[in-house]
Amino acid sequence: MFDRHFSVWPEGLPKRLTIAATSLQYNLEVSAARYPDKTGVAYYGSDISFRQLKTEADAIAAWLQQHCGVARGDRVVLYMQNSPQYIIGYYGILTAGAVVVPANPMNLTGELTHYVEDSGARVALCGQELYPYLRPLLTDGDLNHAAVAAYGSYVTGDLGLTLPDVVREPERAPQDDGAVSWSAALDAGYALPLEPVDVGPDDMAVIPYTSGSTGRPKGCVHTHHSVMATAQGGVLWNPMQVNHVNLATLPFFHVTGMQSSMNGPLSTGATTVVMTRWDRTTAAELIQHYGVTHWRNITTMAVDFLNNPELGRYDLSTLQGIGGGGAAMPSAVAEKLHTMTGLSYIEGYGMSETIAQTHVNPPNAPKAQCLGIPVFNVDSRVIDPETLAEQPPGAVGEIIMHGPQVMREYWNNPDATAETFMELDGKRFLRSGDLGYYDEDGYFFMVDRLKRMINASGYKVWPSEVESMLYGHPAIQEICVIATPDPKRGETVKAVAVLRPDAADSTSEQDIIDWARSQMAAYKAPRYVEFVERLPRSGTGKLLWRELQEAEHGRAG
Repeated sequence: MFDRHFSVWPEGLPKRLTIAATSLQYNLEVSAARYPDKTGVAYYGSDISFRQLKTEADAIAAWLQQHCGVARGDRVVLYMQNSPQYIIGYYGILTAGAVVVPANPMNLTGELTHYVEDSGARVALCGQELYPYLRPLLTDGDLNHAAVAAYGSYVTGDLGLTLPDVVREPERAPQDDGAVSWSAALDAGYALPLEPVDVGPDDMAVIPYTSGSTGRPKGCVHTHHSVMATAQGGVLWNPMQVNHVNLATLPFFHVTGMQSSMNGPLSTGATTVVMTRWDRTTAAELIQHYGVTHWRNITTMAVDFLNNPELGRYDLSTLQGIGGGGAAMPSAVAEKLHTMTGLSYIEGYGMSETIAQTHVNPPNAPKAQCLGIPVFNVDSRVIDPETLAEQPPGAVGEIIMHGPQVMREYWNNPDATAETFMELDGKRFLRSGDLGYYDEDGYFFMVDRLKRMINASGYKVWPSEVESMLYGHPAIQEICVIATPDPKRGETVKAVAVLRPDAADSTSEQDIIDWARSQMAAYKAPRYVEFVERLPRSGTGKLLWRELQEAEHGRAG
């Protein structure tokens, strides 16, 4: 067991944590019973009590069971932006005994089709602005039922804020067979019986999808126990209690937002202030109005927030904890944050496969640009990726981890599961694919990636997935996707392409960019395209992507 970090362990916290043996939806049941009239969700000036969250989650569960035929273990796609309906839908799916399949709201029809077909989901809950991308799956028969939510129907108060476009949209009832409005699903659910489902810690709860180094996105099977591990651990590591107020700006479909901004706070009875779209001025207004105490974000979000020239107008004194990940926090920005708030930015590290954090900096002794130390019950090591031999302090190798939050498996993908796990000292360790090292104090640091991956504003982009989609363009003969530095996103996507001879004179770089944006999520689509006569290959024909990547970094300095 790796224990080098125990010397800097947060004071007063146990080194091991007993994970609750109850289901996730029981957390909502408890908070609704304890604090029925307390605001569970604040949404642009509107307050939604824990009682209302529980009542509506039960209604959605009854609709799923009785109208849609959803049974224990069935998968249900949740395709929305941050909103009260996301939280209600998430817990409604769990209350029905089903499994949440969170879909990135930036995904388009082609990407969404893979989620549906691979998971076997027959029902979806989606945002109204996203329904045009979901609709073909319903009309083609991939899905049987859908409930369509207009976020603005939950805005009943007015703080004088500029609301995002999607929140200002009025509810429009869908006209397709099998699709109903959110309000219609709720009304139907109120009139239907809710069948209790005996769900325990070993049952599936959530299957977030992550791309691998090759192939299509893979579903990470998480149980109620593994999700509970980081939800419960997170609110102890960065202490959050019933009277705290949490600002939710990270997307709930992403495991960090799901755990630190939704499941964790809800389990303690804390209030969550939900933002559907990021806006730095609105964030400052909400922190001041609600007295926000906790805020988890990504580095690019924090940088944008601190660059607001009007930030000095707002009272940020209630903030007690701020941190995140996605990319290393620049030291100058961390210093500016500390000067303004007196707070250190607490960085952490996790993966979809670990349903958020496995490493977090101790709040009392953080190190800059550091992944942190292994959290409760986590045994993390560094190994030589070739020999699998364990590495000493300071030696770079692949980071591996064993802990209660590690996924059970990749959904219906035993080969990928076998490749991702290894055994060491009689334990099953997850191979992260990230290269790093730990220092004498047990702090872990990232150095590079063992596998190809682009980190665009905290979103993981796997070049092989983008390449497979770009090959659908009729003008492309060969393609290689690499990272290029970006001042705001850290990295962004660049495609190096060889065109077919008959298309070379009639195809522009912008043509490829525009086509890509119509086929895939915006964060995956190349922002830059370079045409070349040929791609570098080895003597055996293997694409030498690293050669292109190093040349790109060289040009960028």
